[in-house]
Amino acid sequence: MFSLDIPPDWSAAREELREATSRARWKPDLVPDAELALLELFVNAWRHGGCSAPIVVVLILGSVLRVSVSDQSPVLPASRGNSDPYAVTGRGLHLVRSLTHRFGTEPRKAGKSVWFELDAAA
Repeated sequence: MFSLDIPPDWSAAREELREATSRARWKPDLVPDAELALLELFVNAWRHGGCSAPIVVVLILGSVLRVSVSDQSPVLPASRGNSDPYAVTGRGLHLVRSLTHRFGTEPRKAGKSVWFELDAAA
C-alpha cells in the first residue's frame, strides 16, 4: 500500500521570514539560505517531532536573524554519522549547519525548539 504524507503548509512562515528580512533591509542574496534552513527545521518538526503545525518564531535582533521552530517532541535532534550519500533523508542538520552561522536546540516544558542564526554582515 502506498502512503502519501504531505507536510503542513509552511508558506506563512516563509512569508514572515521574507517580510522581516525585507523590513531590516537585508541583502536579498542572504534570504534563500535562511529559507532553506527554515524549511529543513519545519519539515523535521513535522516528520520527526510529530507536529502537524510547527510553531515558528522569526526575530531580527540588531544584525542577527534568529529563527526557531518548535514541536511537542522532547527528543532532541541528532546528526547522523557518515550516512549513505544516496539516502533520501539524514543530512538535514548538516545542511542547516552549512547554511547558517549558529544553530542549536532548547528543551521546553512541552517539547523542544530548534533554532538557527544568520548574521547580516557576513
